[in-house]
Amino acid sequence: MTFPPAPVPPIPIPSRTQYILEAVRHRILTGDLSPGRPLVETELAAQYGVSKTPVREALKTLAGSGLVVMSQYKGATVRTVDAAMAREVYDVRLLLEPEAVRRTVAAGAPPDEAADALVRADTATDTAQRSLANRDFHRALYQACGNPLLVRMLDEVRDQAALVAAAAWSAEPTWEREAAEHRRILRLARAGDAEGAGRALYDHIARFVERAFPGGTEA
Repeated sequence: MTFPPAPVPPIPIPSRTQYILEAVRHRILTGDLSPGRPLVETELAAQYGVSKTPVREALKTLAGSGLVVMSQYKGATVRTVDAAMAREVYDVRLLLEPEAVRRTVAAGAPPDEAADALVRADTATDTAQRSLANRDFHRALYQACGNPLLVRMLDEVRDQAALVAAAAWSAEPTWEREAAEHRRILRLARAGDAEGAGRALYDHIARFVERAFPGGTEA
């Protein structure tokens, strides 16, 4: 006796909340939604053809990642990037990320994901794609550090760092310089030079914020 083939399950459709989340994040990082702009739930719901509920949930998530500011009186607005905000975010990165990278390299974690992220950054067609690829490059170098709490702390500032980078590049496109520094960090990581990779990363982060926001965090 033969049986008909089992039905193929339908391809999961991303939730409305996730769809709104990614769409609004992309618009923020490209500057389509400019810093300080109000994010009105009813307007966004109408634009994307959804109810206000997934919009509200997406905005809460974006607020948690630092791209959106929620106010009881003003509602949600796109976070404004200024020197104080940039230095705050990059100070956290300078304190934590080089050590995480040292540990990742010392553990012999393969940097393949970091290399893939560099390719995506080089072939990006807009600032948002490039910024998100750069964010993925950095995470690939610290995610295997062996300390989940350290990874979560760095993850919490990833979107804010991407927002700072996008804002800085809109004023002065220096991503080619950052890309060259990324390649040097990756070469050191592949060579197993934990101290060298950590120091190169520290210098990379410090130089970027100093170029973009003079008078910022010192190396």
